[in-house]
Amino acid sequence: MKKIVILVSGSGSNLQAIIDACERQQIAGHIVAVISNKADAFALERAKLAHIPSHVISHLDYPSREQFDEAVAKKIAYYQPDLIVLAGYMRILTADFINRYAGKILNIHPSLLPKYPGLNTHHRAIVSGDKEHGTTVHFVTKELDGGPIILQAKVPIFSDDKEQDVIDRVLTQEHQIYPLVIKWFCSDRLIMLNDKAYLDKQEIAAGGYGSDD
Repeated sequence: MKKIVILVSGSGSNLQAIIDACERQQIAGHIVAVISNKADAFALERAKLAHIPSHVISHLDYPSREQFDEAVAKKIAYYQPDLIVLAGYMRILTADFINRYAGKILNIHPSLLPKYPGLNTHHRAIVSGDKEHGTTVHFVTKELDGGPIILQAKVPIFSDDKEQDVIDRVLTQEHQIYPLVIKWFCSDRLIMLNDKAYLDKQEIAAGGYGSDD
């Protein structure tokens, strides 16, 4: 069973999806800790209800990103995880942190990368007149939202959509594909090698598994 540490900042709906998948034994792993940079993150309540150890390490308590990431890394090291999962973690990781856990960090980003890295992705897709939007699971590298793509899910954008409509549609897909990718990793089917993602020893296309690339 792989040991998983999950980093969060907000409501934790993806955390809940992963907790549920672990409890259904769909993932050959268990969450050993949840770490938040915000004390009021509802994700901490989800961890508490699931009897998962949780910790708050506020970035406001550290004068630099490097010192904050070092504190987080020290806490992570206590649990010796096989995998670190970013689930709505609103912090940009330092190069030293990423190098320490290279090939062991997954992130989910609410856009069809490489489109719309960074913030406000749903709004940007709507104002650009996009007809589709989506979400991407990828390995984390030093390039912001630029690590090798593993899997994407697409959703339509309709002409009368409000931003929340798109957010809800994307979240529904995130709750499906993130546990699936974590399952692949914990079953030793998914690895990162030389900044490329491989599933079952086959290189995943640049657009993710099942893409037309």
